Amino acid sequence: MMPIFDAHFHIVDPRFPVTPNEGYVPPAFTVADYLERVRGLGVTGGAVVSGSFHGFDQGYLLDALALLGPRFVGVTQLPATVTDTEIARLDEAGVRGIRFNLRRGGSESAAHLDSLARRVHDVAGWHTELYVDARELPALTGTVAALPAVSIDHLGLSAAGLPHLLDLVDRGVRVKATGFGRADFDVAAVLRAVADRNPHALMFGTDLPSTRAPRPFTDTDVAVVTDALGPDLAARALHDNAAQFYRVR
Repeated sequence: MMPIFDAHFHIVDPRFPVTPNEGYVPPAFTVADYLERVRGLGVTGGAVVSGSFHGFDQGYLLDALALLGPRFVGVTQLPATVTDTEIARLDEAGVRGIRFNLRRGGSESAAHLDSLARRVHDVAGWHTELYVDARELPALTGTVAALPAVSIDHLGLSAAGLPHLLDLVDRGVRVKATGFGRADFDVAAVLRAVADRNPHALMFGTDLPSTRAPRPFTDTDVAVVTDALGPDLAARALHDNAAQFYRVR
């Protein structure tokens, strides 16, 4: 069994605020639920990612990171008004990235993408994560390609956007191999296409608890990666690429 760095999952803890998004409120999925669900998968660390329903709340994330331990990091959502002091405080607690949820909202808008992404990188070395349909990337390509470190969620979601996604991969942007049940394409073929462009680009994640996904994560999604890429590239996608990107040793 290859070790896995789970580069994308959510925690929904009812002790902390949850904001309905388009009327949707996710079911509870606590740290204990997560650890039980991935038992036996070989998960050695990962990234807790703020969803649209978390808004700018940091309480749930700081609690989750304290419970999960030092091989787990956080990706949060912040307003453009956030102070450098707050960024540094979150970094100390294990946050390593900022997310712009351009598909569902709940985060800062794309109008602040360039300035805020650069500021969190300057202050704390954070990267930026984008939840966006790749069909929308042409309007963002110039900005995204110029940022110091970026990843795009869920393989970009759409076959029509794949050329735009691969163009950014050529420019150093990382891609999360997550949410296979959200995509409208042959996942194995897209995994190979991204890895062919840059073997360091893919970062696997379970996307648990797969909120609103047409088909939630299954353990067989790990086999999709290993079968599509072969052992060397799969080891990078399942663990090494993300551990390096999130600065987890």
